Amino acid sequence: MTRPPALVPELVVTDLDASLRFWRDLIGFRIAYDRPEDGFACLDLNGARVMLEQRDPRARQWITGRFERPFGRGINFEIQVPAATPILQRLERAGWDLYMACEEKWYRAGDRETGQRQFLVQDPDGYLLRLAEDLGLRPLA
Repeated sequence: MTRPPALVPELVVTDLDASLRFWRDLIGFRIAYDRPEDGFACLDLNGARVMLEQRDPRARQWITGRFERPFGRGINFEIQVPAATPILQRLERAGWDLYMACEEKWYRAGDRETGQRQFLVQDPDGYLLRLAEDLGLRPLA
């Protein structure tokens, strides 16, 4: 077993099956392991990890405020993907709206720029994902 990433967000969701259809079937994550009896799944996409846990008021869950959509206000999860186009095609076929259309964006990183082809989409509970395909590095413009 490979060493897990140093940071793995655990998202509380309202419907694990609906979330899995989005994260697995549309975005392309695979189930690394799960505990269906607990409404839990750990997902992986090329080393990017996220854990999903279905909301259960009787369970020990760390809910710090009102539990209302959209969840995760103020957060977007950037996920590096090998190619944005296949994901965009699956989302379009499913009729899933994008939060922000796909764009090419370059960001200053020290003495150069790093580029990505990126778009934003919300999961069934409103968590915001920024999926980014690496475009490489270039000198500062």
